[in-house]
Formats: sequence, structure tokens, C-alpha cells
Amino acid sequence: MQTSKVTSKYQATIPAEIRKKLGIQGGDTLAFEVVNDEVRLRRATPLDIQYAQALAGTLNEWSSDNDAEAYCEL
Repeated sequence: MQTSKVTSKYQATIPAEIRKKLGIQGGDTLAFEVVNDEVRLRRATPLDIQYAQALAGTLNEWSSDNDAEAYCEL
């Protein structure tokens, strides 16, 4: 098992052994999948990226000033 600490900006370093095993390079896009209480990490495929871009346009209903104020402490 490899571990990494989360910074105050909620960033974590992916250990070298994991990067090598997954073939992760600087600039790669990563996909996170939550299954129960586990997070699965993998390199994102072009399909993952297209899906995320298509989905982004549907999330504007939560982008008001009221929402920003209501959720700023989360």
C-alpha cells in the first residue's frame, strides 16, 4: 500500500510506483470513481473527457450567487 498526505489545497502526490504502474505522465487527465467507501483512480480515456465536458454544461443550475454562499463552507 502506498500513502500520500493531502495538502491544505486538497492536493496529493501520486507515489512514483503508482504513476509508473498506471503510466501516468505530467499533464494526463485522471478519472476518479467512488465505489462504496473506496476511490478508484485511473488515467482518463478520451471518452471520459468527452463525457465530463458534455456533463459540465448541465451543471449551471447550481452556479448562482446564492448557491456559492450556501455551499462555501463545505
